Amino acid sequence: MKAYVFPGQGAQFPGMGKELFEKYPEARTLFEQANQILGFRITEVMFEGTAEDLKQTRVTQPAIFLHSVILAMILEEFHPDMVAGHSLGEFSALVANGSLSFESGLMLVSKRAMAMQKACETEPSTMAAIIGMEDAVVETVCAGIDEVVVPANYNSPGQIVISGSFRGIDLAIEKLKELGAKRALKLQVGGAFHSPLMESARAELEDAIRSASFKKPVCPVYQNATAQPSVDPEVIRKNLVAQLTSPVKWTQSVKNMIAAGAASFTEIGPGNVLQGLIKKIDPAIPVYSAGS
Repeated sequence: MKAYVFPGQGAQFPGMGKELFEKYPEARTLFEQANQILGFRITEVMFEGTAEDLKQTRVTQPAIFLHSVILAMILEEFHPDMVAGHSLGEFSALVANGSLSFESGLMLVSKRAMAMQKACETEPSTMAAIIGMEDAVVETVCAGIDEVVVPANYNSPGQIVISGSFRGIDLAIEKLKELGAKRALKLQVGGAFHSPLMESARAELEDAIRSASFKKPVCPVYQNATAQPSVDPEVIRKNLVAQLTSPVKWTQSVKNMIAAGAASFTEIGPGNVLQGLIKKIDPAIPVYSAGS
């Protein structure tokens, strides 16, 4: 069985998608459609902008979504048995497996980006990567701190990202270093994604998700909030709403996909971060790229 995975924020790079636009008429049509839906020419930023330009909130998430989804749409041999996406990538996965239309997916991603930016400005906060610690130890440390600080991304065994207030993250880093973490460092991000501090964004996005049209997909999506396969549109909708304030259970998702019969993984979209994480989760599983 073939599993396809879609990357999240941080995978962007200058020039992303330009080759697709130039080589494939169907890709060009979708990019132009995206320019109209978003109300600005995102293609100009993607193809000609700098790395700094691509960090703009209104650009980053839609850009990664577009690169991933359009690539999936033009692949001749895209016949997924299961899909998953890391954080933002879950929206790409849901369009690729037929749960959402291209237009609906793009609109939700755009609204998500704006809602998250607003939440970051309201609740100044951050995230930190913890390397070389058991998940249970990180969870216990976070739970013992009298500040908002929670596990946010279970990326691979021994690699977890925590999310919370500046003070909460500082206290957690200090404690985890004392306990022997190989590395514990703050990330250059705008806020505490996948934590309770994203509640205002979750509430704002919920209305948009509730009003969007979801269909029964062609294959299961393993969702971040549960790490379980979903094909029921209402379950998919519910888990997508929960995603912003819940941890990304990536390690658990990949393990469950392998247990369900995934014989290979292909990353669709910019970058190769997910390929690296999957190799750490199970070095024996074949991992491929469809990045261009």
